[in-house]
Amino acid sequence: MVDKANKHINYDATTAVTDAVNTRRSIRAFKPDCVSMDTVKSILHTAGRAPSGTNIQPWKVYVTQGEIKDRLCNAACEAFDAQTPEHQIEVPYYPEKWFEPYLARRRKIGWDLYGLLGIEKGQREKTHAQHRRNYLFFDAPVGLIFTLHRDLAVGSWLDYGLFLQSIMLLAREQGLHTCPQAAWNDYHSIIRSQLNIDNSEVIVCGMAMGYADPDAIVNELVAERVPVDDFVTVL
Repeated sequence: MVDKANKHINYDATTAVTDAVNTRRSIRAFKPDCVSMDTVKSILHTAGRAPSGTNIQPWKVYVTQGEIKDRLCNAACEAFDAQTPEHQIEVPYYPEKWFEPYLARRRKIGWDLYGLLGIEKGQREKTHAQHRRNYLFFDAPVGLIFTLHRDLAVGSWLDYGLFLQSIMLLAREQGLHTCPQAAWNDYHSIIRSQLNIDNSEVIVCGMAMGYADPDAIVNELVAERVPVDDFVTVL
């Protein structure tokens, strides 16, 4: 649930779908508390009920924790700090040229996030440090990497969105939070190397999963949504 100011998160588990949708956030600070692998597998098992065209179920998931996650994070952070050639985009997530109204929405969430953290325009070191936290899975105990066979078509990418949303909502049922992360796509070569992923698989995204830190100011961020009449046409 969200309080009257629509800023703070109630971290209690919820079973209602509406509450799960409304309390889902892209959490950017997690507590170190462990998440049992039984819980993670249960979430992924149920999420596998997500629909897909002709039931092909195109998703593959790599679950990292402990030393394996730390090794992956260290390699990605090292590359991010050095801006090495590993920083390459394999599949474009965003448009090459931004346009309205999407540009304004993108800028707004950025201003809201950095404003909350007290990071001003031009403070590159602070901006770098915050972006770097993506490659630590924001200190979550579980880091998920999702892949898709590169010979599959755009329909499978649509199916993947249904699968990812199912995971995030099912996590809320367990009192967990998540953060889907396109940032990991930039280091697909490092992910392949660290997790031994074949080149036939495209990295779709990463996802942090764990218990949100209720004391972290960054978790007070609530992304605004446009009114329904802005995107719905009733004929």
